[in-house]
Amino acid sequence: MTLEQRVAPVTQYKPELASCNAGSINWGLFPALARYKEWKYEWEKAMLGMTEDFIFPNTFKTLREYCSTFNATQTKPEFEVYDAAHVNNLAFLIQAGYIKTPIYLQFVLGILGGLAASVENLMFLFEHAKRNIKDFEFSVCAAGRAQFPICTQGLLLGGNARVGLEDNLYLDRGNLAKSSAEQVAKIIRIAKELGITPATPEEARKILGLKGMDKVNY
Repeated sequence: MTLEQRVAPVTQYKPELASCNAGSINWGLFPALARYKEWKYEWEKAMLGMTEDFIFPNTFKTLREYCSTFNATQTKPEFEVYDAAHVNNLAFLIQAGYIKTPIYLQFVLGILGGLAASVENLMFLFEHAKRNIKDFEFSVCAAGRAQFPICTQGLLLGGNARVGLEDNLYLDRGNLAKSSAEQVAKIIRIAKELGITPATPEEARKILGLKGMDKVNY
């Protein structure tokens, strides 16, 4: 896809918040091939297989141009951070004046090609961001079975949590989730047990500094 195609949802719809990947990584989903013998759709096997030779590209040039589009539409970037170098990239973009703090980080763990989903890696990313960016809000997501443990660790650090079927198909061991909503209900129960009250939509908008639904194009 061209840069214009990739950023088209922000250009067209001007959402309050949108993902913006903070750097390039090898993106490996191909190990999943060994787990399946039958496929529901023809494209599934080919899509997984091609990731053995795939780089997810987000260059400094495209990052600069993405940030320009986000600034023009007043859309808040949710910067997806898969590795420590992505924190360095964002620190550079702040220093160069392409983005303003406070920024919103999403620590994404457990993707082959990025940092593994472990408590140690999350702590490292969090401390690395504190040293190099300082002024930020953050959320945590993790692929597969690490989803709830790592997201819970993110809550304990004072951050937010992302759960859903994109990252993990299970509610708990051997129990497929019926929907993303079922996973959301679970992380809310965990948060409340830790004395953490989930934000309302309006509270979340204030925390993240969003422009409001009256300024979107949908």
